[in-house]
Amino acid sequence: MSTPLIWLNEVVTEALENHLLRAARRILRPVVRILLRNGITASAFQELSRKVFVDVAFEEFGIDGKPQTLARVSVITGLNRKEVARLHKLDNINETDRTWWNRAGTVLAGWMSDEYFQTKAGYPIDLPFNGPSPNFTELVKKYSGDMYPRSVADELLRLGAVEMIDDRLRMSHRGYAPDADPTAMVDILGMDTSEFIETIDHNIQAAPQDKLLQVKVLANNLPEKHLAAFNQHSKRVSMSALDEIVHWLNEHDSGKDQSGDDARFAVGVGMFQINRQVRAAQPPENGEDS
Repeated sequence: MSTPLIWLNEVVTEALENHLLRAARRILRPVVRILLRNGITASAFQELSRKVFVDVAFEEFGIDGKPQTLARVSVITGLNRKEVARLHKLDNINETDRTWWNRAGTVLAGWMSDEYFQTKAGYPIDLPFNGPSPNFTELVKKYSGDMYPRSVADELLRLGAVEMIDDRLRMSHRGYAPDADPTAMVDILGMDTSEFIETIDHNIQAAPQDKLLQVKVLANNLPEKHLAAFNQHSKRVSMSALDEIVHWLNEHDSGKDQSGDDARFAVGVGMFQINRQVRAAQPPENGEDS
């Protein structure tokens, strides 16, 4: 029998430990698939994993506000103190990309929901970079005042989130989906997946009345002929719901105003489509046409 883990100041049973490891394996399979496809080795991933264990232990698992110690981190991570000390000295993982994605998303959300930047029908206006109002420079200054409008425009163009049509910037997607850049999609993989897992972690620990939204709908036997229709329908319904949420957030978010003593939160809702083949197409029996 393996040694029980300590979790939330309680002993984790062998059954729960098995469930945790099974969940971790499911999470890791698609991650490892992406890593192998792009030449990342098991040893590189192991080094990263050990570093994250040490960082989280130091940052989040201290006792009663006391400074964390190498000895305690060694105990809760299973790594020897020499290895803990080595990993602790390595530079922390850079989180600056998260700031860029969040601010870029805020700019695009304002474009989708602010009536000043919309047509009468409620669609984002094609914006000149500057000049006649409304323009893209005004949009960036209103929703992310400390970012350079030209840098934002250039990066969103590069990523395919916006396009240039007749000297005006047009939003390519109602939402942030940088299809043109696989490295951007990989960055989003890390951010969106971690946020989803953080929601699950919160719900594991929270009282019933404090749990966050965590739902999905799934059919397991949809004929292929309906697949495209499902993707179109679910995208249309989801974007309509997200538009309503964007409007609400823009009415209540404080923007750049950091005044007041109240705590502040980053909030949002994420949706994603699921297309997973569960059975290959079957050849017709006896050579007959299907």
